[in-house]
This record gives sequence, C-alpha cells and structure tokens, in this order.
Amino acid sequence: MSGVRTGIGWDTHRLEAGRPLILGGVEIEHPEGLGLAGHSDADVLTHAVIDALLGAAGLDDIGTHFPDTDERWRGADSIALLEASVTLVRAAGFAVGNIDATVLLEIPKLGARKHEMRDRLAAACGIAHTQVNVKATTGERMGFVGRGEGIGALAIATISAA
Repeated sequence: MSGVRTGIGWDTHRLEAGRPLILGGVEIEHPEGLGLAGHSDADVLTHAVIDALLGAAGLDDIGTHFPDTDERWRGADSIALLEASVTLVRAAGFAVGNIDATVLLEIPKLGARKHEMRDRLAAACGIAHTQVNVKATTGERMGFVGRGEGIGALAIATISAA
C-alpha cells in the first residue's frame, strides 16, 4: 500500500415537507420549508464525502457500513457516520488528504454557509479546513435538481498511506 489513492462519491435525495435540510452537517433554511427525505438525516453532501473516502480506501460504500435496512441508523447524524468512516479509513492504514465536493441544488443559495459546511466536514475528518472545499451549482431548471425535486452532491477524496 503506497502512494495517493482517490475515491468518488455521489448521493441524491428527494425534497419533502416536514424534514430538516442538512448539508455538510449544517442545517439550512429552505424557502419552501423543504428538507431531504431519507433513513438518516439524508445529508447528501456528507454521504457523498463518506462514499468518496470509503471508495478511496477500498472499503465498499456507505450502504454496506450503514444500511438503510438497519434501524440503528434511522435518523442518524451523518457527521457521526463520517467520523466512523474516517476511523475505518485510518484503521485500513490511510490518512485523509483532501476533499473537494459540489452540491447540486436549485434553491436555496448556499453562499457563506459553504464555509460552515467545510469546517464541519474538516473537523469530522480530523483535517484542516483548507483541505476541504465545498462548491454549489444549480441544475439550470433542468432535471430533478432544476425542478426542485431533490438535491445531489458529488465528492472526490484523496487519501495516502499513513
């Protein structure tokens, strides 16, 4: 085991009323009062980061470690799942290098909240906030993102042998 390894993660969840909108461990106010539906807190950004890290380490995916068929994970805080995943990555002999992620959503605009998300993700991974980048883009009114039906996230992570 040597060198740098890279993993990619992707997640989507539909929007629905009565749920909180949590992205990167930060609760965001949606102008229409919508949040993400899912077994856990449905934090698509954190889920994508988890899959990127697990993938880079060759440790399968989030569904293997935290299946939505297991009641232990109902309503789970995805930041806690990220911390557990980083523990698995470290136990496999790797150190987290950096994370670059993009959130795909039509509304709300994330603005300065992206920095809060970056800080939460970095803290959960035990790395400096300068090793994490969070961006956002719209669907230009196309597809499920553009129609406001859901939110997606894509993340790439690098790890190296510890």
